[in-house]
Order: sequence, then structure tokens, then C-alpha cells
Amino acid sequence: MRKARSPLPPRAAHALVKLGADLKNLRRRRRMPMAYVADRASISRSTLYKVERGDPSVGLGIYATVLLGYGMIERLECLVDARYDRAGLALDEARLPSRISRTGAAPSTPR
Repeated sequence: MRKARSPLPPRAAHALVKLGADLKNLRRRRRMPMAYVADRASISRSTLYKVERGDPSVGLGIYATVLLGYGMIERLECLVDARYDRAGLALDEARLPSRISRTGAAPSTPR
């Protein structure tokens, strides 16, 4: 008997479907057969089919190996890079002191 899964939030489901469609379009633009891409990623054609449909049951590791096969793994590596975290950067900036006191300054060098 299968475990009941909680439904995926609509925005997350849409993002997976878009990712899958983008991967399918990438494969088609490069004129690569499914069998070739599946072989390079060491997965079955049926798993690649699920990836290209944005099936949420496919593990992140599978998506990573497909991206690696396309030479695009760096896109995954930078997915949550701090440079792109606008909210986190804004919070860091808000925590910066508005003034720096002289007492908190680095000690001067002796003369």
C-alpha cells in the first residue's frame, strides 16, 4: 500500500513542471534522443520522462545528474547562493550600525 503524500503547493508544482519542460526543450534543442540522455545520466528512459514532466516523486539527485549530463550543474550549485538572497542581504544591511564609535575602532599603532 502506498503512503499518502501531502499535496504539493501549487507554486512548487508549477516550478517543477516548468523545470521539466525546460529540460525537455533543452534536450530537443540539442537534438539528443531520450535514450542518449538517460544513458548519460545513468537513469531509465521512464525516469527521464518523469523528469521532463516535472514529476515530484523524482529525487533531486536525478535532476542533478541530468543537469550534469547537459553540462549545466553549476546552475544547481548556485541555486541558493547567498549573492541572490535578496531578503537575507536586506536583513544583513538593516543590522549594520548607522554609526561607528571611536571606542569600537581598531587600536592605533604606537608611534
